[in-house]
Amino acid sequence: MIKKILSTKINDTQVNVALLILRLTAGVLMAYHGYGKLTHFSEMQTKFMDFMGLGMSASLALVVFAEFFCSLLLIAGLATRFALIPLIITMLVAVFQAHSGDIFGDGQTAFLYLAIYTALMLKGAGKFSLDAFLFKS
Repeated sequence: MIKKILSTKINDTQVNVALLILRLTAGVLMAYHGYGKLTHFSEMQTKFMDFMGLGMSASLALVVFAEFFCSLLLIAGLATRFALIPLIITMLVAVFQAHSGDIFGDGQTAFLYLAIYTALMLKGAGKFSLDAFLFKS
């Protein structure tokens, strides 16, 4: 057992299980975060950050789209890389605009999500996803 734990050999199943864990964890936690914004949209729209002059309501709608709807796609592993684009952009804005690049303070959670989303963008959804099921090569 110790030998297996200390082994540096990695097989495809381990990688795919790791990708599934990352997708599910980040997706569920972010979808919950986005659901809060979705259900309290009318209360939040007047005090939300106005990103690039889009307006507070439009900025909040884009964040809800990314955090809730794209997270649902991430959980399912469907159109994963496309779903990650709005999530990465949202986390970049959260880290560098909303939290002024403070990755060791208030922006730490957003930076952690950004790192997870970037890793998933590089590797893809993995074998245990709808992407893999629908688009077998």
